Amino acid sequence: MEQLIATTIQHLKQGNTILYPTDTVWGIGCDATNFEAVKKIYQLKLREASKALICLVSDLKMLEKYIQEVPEVAYQIIEFSNKPTTIIYDNPIGLATNLIAEDNTLAIRIPKDEFCQKLIQQFRKPIVSTSANIAGEPTPNSFKEISTPILKGVDYVVNLQNEKNNTKPSTIIKLSSNGEVKIIRE
Repeated sequence: MEQLIATTIQHLKQGNTILYPTDTVWGIGCDATNFEAVKKIYQLKLREASKALICLVSDLKMLEKYIQEVPEVAYQIIEFSNKPTTIIYDNPIGLATNLIAEDNTLAIRIPKDEFCQKLIQQFRKPIVSTSANIAGEPTPNSFKEISTPILKGVDYVVNLQNEKNNTKPSTIIKLSSNGEVKIIRE
């Protein structure tokens, strides 16, 4: 796995897009601080730039580096959640501007998946994670269901096609600075 992570990191550092297994579904990713790499994902997915993408961080320390102020309730949600949970935060900082939603928010998840954890820890930066499908098409439940345009459109496919995934997208919760909590997707 170490060689696979090293190769993937090289692609991320070069501004390439990757196709990789996450703690939920197969995802398309890139360096979340690289504007041009993020732009390539929007183009590949044929996704409107106004629809923000999800970002993965390795731990609370990395989360705190990229969110101006993490609401106290976020720590409880992260600690007690028994399934993959993405939280939308206000005021992200230090990330590609085209990754951030028009209302100055960003969806971030800390994956528990071993490959994702090691990849992000060793890369030392957040990684974009968006489902491996063209916008509007169903989310693939396995590697075999990923469409040819996606497979051919990414710069690098992580060789873990036989890995089992959760096959369900994460829960998404929006936390506003004013204390409001809203469930976007269960």
